[in-house]
Amino acid sequence: MKIDSICCIGAGYVGGPTMAVIAQKCPNIKVTVVDLNEARIAAWNDADFDKLPVYEPGLADVVKEARGRNLFFSTDVDKAIDEAQMIFISVNTPTKTYGAGKGMAADLKYIELCARQIARIAKSDKIVVEKSTLPVRTAEAIKSILDNTGNGVNFQILSNPEFLAEGTAVQDLHNPDRVLIGGNDAEAIQSLVDVYGNWVPKERILTTNVWSSELSKLTANAFLAQRVSSINAISELCEKTEADVSEVAKAIGMDSRIGSKFLKASVGFGGSCFQKDILNLVYIAKSYGLHEVADYWEQVVIMNDHQKHRFAKNIVRTLYNTVSGKKIAMLGWAFKKDTNDTRESAAINVAQDLLNEEAKVAVYDPKVEPAQIQFDLGEQFEGVTIENNPYETCKNAHAVAILTEWDEFVTYDWQKIYDGMLKPAFVFDGRNILDKQKMKAIGFIYNAVGSSN
Repeated sequence: MKIDSICCIGAGYVGGPTMAVIAQKCPNIKVTVVDLNEARIAAWNDADFDKLPVYEPGLADVVKEARGRNLFFSTDVDKAIDEAQMIFISVNTPTKTYGAGKGMAADLKYIELCARQIARIAKSDKIVVEKSTLPVRTAEAIKSILDNTGNGVNFQILSNPEFLAEGTAVQDLHNPDRVLIGGNDAEAIQSLVDVYGNWVPKERILTTNVWSSELSKLTANAFLAQRVSSINAISELCEKTEADVSEVAKAIGMDSRIGSKFLKASVGFGGSCFQKDILNLVYIAKSYGLHEVADYWEQVVIMNDHQKHRFAKNIVRTLYNTVSGKKIAMLGWAFKKDTNDTRESAAINVAQDLLNEEAKVAVYDPKVEPAQIQFDLGEQFEGVTIENNPYETCKNAHAVAILTEWDEFVTYDWQKIYDGMLKPAFVFDGRNILDKQKMKAIGFIYNAVGSSN
C-alpha cells in the first residue's frame, strides 16, 4: 500500500515532533495529528511558533515549513481516522496507579480506547502503528480488539517504537541511529519502510517481528538508565574516598568496550521513559516468575531514587542540619536541558524533600511554565516562589541548587549572584556543570555530585 494519508492519535512529546518531521520529509503525504485536548491542539496551531506545547530545538522551524501544507492539527479524531490509511497510536501509557501491577505495569486504558475508536470508525483497511511505549504482546491485544469489534475491515498492526532523546528529538528524527519496525505482515512493514525511506538510509531501517520490536524499546531505555544509576552509585563512593567521579567516568569511558555516553553523574535521571519502562520491564519479569531478573532491574530505579533524596539530604546536612526558614534557590525544573518536560524530574523530589524540612524554595527555569511547577508540587506549592529572573531567584538565598544542566547557567555572572546571597553562600551543583575552582575563588562553598569538597 502506497501511503498518502497518515493520522496520529496523540499530540504530545512523541506524536507532535515525529509527525512534524514525517510531514516535512514526505510532502506528498497528508499528516494529521489529533488530540482531545483542545488547548494542546490550539497551541500547535498558534501563529506564534514560540508557543508550541513542546519545546525542542529546531521544532518550530519544522512545523513552520509543513503546517498548513501537509501537516494539520485537529480535535476531530473520527474524521482523521476515517481518512487515514496508516494510523499511529501515540497516547500516554503511564504507570498504573491502581489494581494489579500498581506502581509498575503500564496502564493501557488509553491504548484500548484508541483501538476501540479506530475499530468503530474504520470503513476501509488500515495499518495501525504502535508508537507509544508498550509492554510486550500489546499488539496482540490491539489486534484482537480491532478484529472483534470492527466493521469487517482488515487491520495490520506494526510496532514502531521511538528512540528520541528530549532536547535532541528533531536531530534524532532527522538522523536516527536506527528506525525499528516490527510486524508480521511483509506488505504492511514495507509500507512504513517506504515512508521512512524518504530520508532514512535503508541500512538504518531494521525490521523484526512485532514482539522483538516492543521489547527492544523497553530494553534500550533500561540499559541507558542502568548506566546512569551505575555511575551515580560510584559518585557516592567518590565523595567518601576523595576520588572525583568526573575523572573516574573519563577513565572508564575511554575503554572502547564501555564507551563514554551516559556516564555523567548527576542528581538523578528523570523523564517520561526511563523509570516507567524499567518498572514495566520489572512487572513483565515478575509476571513470568523471573524474580531475580525483576530484582536486578528494579535496583536501577531504587538507586535513582536514592540519588535524588541523597542530594536533598546533603543540602540539609551542609547547611548546619537545618533549612527551616532558609531560602534555597533552585535553578532548573525540567528533567534535562532543552526541553520543557518535567515528568519524573529530580527537581520535584528535591523540592519536596526541602519543603518537608520547611525550607523556602525559589525556582527559575527558562522554559517551564509556572503552572506546570504548581501542578508538579500540588499542595506543597504553597511554600514555593517562582521568578522569571535567575538573579532575583538567588537574591538573599542561603544556597543555590542546580537541578537542570541548562547551558545558560554556566554563563551567569556568578560574582553578582554571590554578592546578593547570604553568607556563607553555598552552591550544590547537581549536574556538575560549573567550574569548581572558579566558584571557590569567588567565595562559594561549592558542592558537586561525586567529588569531595
